Amino acid sequence: MRLRLDIAYDGTAFFGWARQPDLRTVQGVLEAALAVVLRAPESLRVACAGRTDAGVHARGQVTHCDVERDLWASIRARGPLAPLRRLSGVLPEDLRVSSVATAPEGFNARWSAISRTYCYRISDVPGGPDPLLRHHVLQHPGHRGLPLNLDALNEASQILLGENDFAAFCRRRAGASTIRTLQDLRWERDPVTGFVHMWIRADAFCHTMVRSIVGALLPVGDGRRPISWPGQLLAGARRDPDAEVAPAWGLTLEHVGYPEDHELANQAMRARTFRGPDQD
Repeated sequence: MRLRLDIAYDGTAFFGWARQPDLRTVQGVLEAALAVVLRAPESLRVACAGRTDAGVHARGQVTHCDVERDLWASIRARGPLAPLRRLSGVLPEDLRVSSVATAPEGFNARWSAISRTYCYRISDVPGGPDPLLRHHVLQHPGHRGLPLNLDALNEASQILLGENDFAAFCRRRAGASTIRTLQDLRWERDPVTGFVHMWIRADAFCHTMVRSIVGALLPVGDGRRPISWPGQLLAGARRDPDAEVAPAWGLTLEHVGYPEDHELANQAMRARTFRGPDQD
């Protein structure tokens, strides 16, 4: 049977999501914890909605794993909160499971998703952000010490919306499509912290796509590039050596969207067909 797990993690001390030999990764730590809690075999594998890079955080990551029905039943027999309590006792403090339940029929954390929402947080004040938040916010002093121009950032972002070939913002993989549909891209200043937030939502993202978009837009916000520059990069359909990739620590996966239960299997089939089996 299939379980859905909603998780959150501080990516600072992880070498990304994907399991790697001799490295601490989110997938590796989560699979080890589940093997202990569920008394499952070492072959247990967890799939996620979006494979985050080293240093990237998640508040709304969604995963699934397949387990023997009797193993799950034995844990649930101890009470509805037993799985969460046992996982919290095994997992490290920088990785938490907020919910675990039987997944609907046809559910696939990765392929059934219809959207992923990320937030990139930036501090543009001269003194820098609260040091307690330094692992989650990029310090960007701006050009000549001026704050970021959110009007310019939002105007430059508009050209990137919709279905496009984002090859200029992706690290290419052999045989992988770089066509994605960018559903939302906006910049705003948080009234409490004063941080600048870039909110971005798409059907899916290529490798390094979000951080590449941030890296292309920040020079517009601080006045080093014209508003037309991100659009020019998009039209060029190739990586430009002058376009930077923003650091990982400012980025957080906030939410993953799914269709109604009866559409989960169909969505998974469409996504696999369009993007291919090796893509996020």
